Amino acid sequence: MLKANEIKELFRRFEEAAVEYDGIECWSARELQPLLDYAQWRRFTNAIDKAKEACANAGEKVSDHFADVGKMVQIGSGAEKEIDDILLTRYACYMIAQNGDTRKPAIAFAQTYFAMQTRRSELIEQRLLETERVEARAKLRETEKLLSGVLYERGVDDKGFAIIRSKGDRALFRLDTAQLKRKFGVPDNRPVADFLPTVSIKAKDFAAAMTAENVQIKDLSGIPAIEKEHVENNLGVRKIMIERGLVPENLPPAEDVKKVERRLNTEKEKALSRKNKT
Repeated sequence: MLKANEIKELFRRFEEAAVEYDGIECWSARELQPLLDYAQWRRFTNAIDKAKEACANAGEKVSDHFADVGKMVQIGSGAEKEIDDILLTRYACYMIAQNGDTRKPAIAFAQTYFAMQTRRSELIEQRLLETERVEARAKLRETEKLLSGVLYERGVDDKGFAIIRSKGDRALFRLDTAQLKRKFGVPDNRPVADFLPTVSIKAKDFAAAMTAENVQIKDLSGIPAIEKEHVENNLGVRKIMIERGLVPENLPPAEDVKKVERRLNTEKEKALSRKNKT
């Protein structure tokens, strides 16, 4: 996850790269390329082509957002030559970022930066944090599904899996699942993970992933052996967190992750449907 100072630096660089052309805020594709961490122009133009296609599919006129222009560059001894360039609207930049690899910090930042109408680094930082939490929750869901499948093959049914998961929660938080729900005000029909802060979600995910791996490596079967393994993994994660000054049960609950996800999806839909505005 990007740190606050890294977000501010990226914000500054993207702001400085913006230009105004015929009263419209634009970015040069040649200048945007390194900002989005593309080493080769050829690869970047592939991303631009995908963005053009997505733009057309959204009902936008491609030429309104992607304008072919020339750019003069130094080639040595004071000489210059013209190279191809494209002026991109904020909407075009957003579509390019949407087709990028979000594992790259610059791409994750750009998706939020170009989606935001209000250009404030604080808002961008908050949205990135919310996106990280939603992604962490989705990752935990996938890991627990994997773990459930592994345990089923080892003779543990859904009820057994729920017992093992609750024992893991007690080891990590010093509270079982029911107690956690009462402490954090979680509705009975909702998973407690939907209301945990990002670091706690990732802690549960790490412990569950280790259990899924070790159950197979150690060839464990049945509830007692697997429960012991899961408890030990959660205790290990708890130890690391406490050593770093984080007491899991004392961390405050977070907003319902489903509400956060709906809000992010709504913002994404608005960004995809609206035309560029200055």
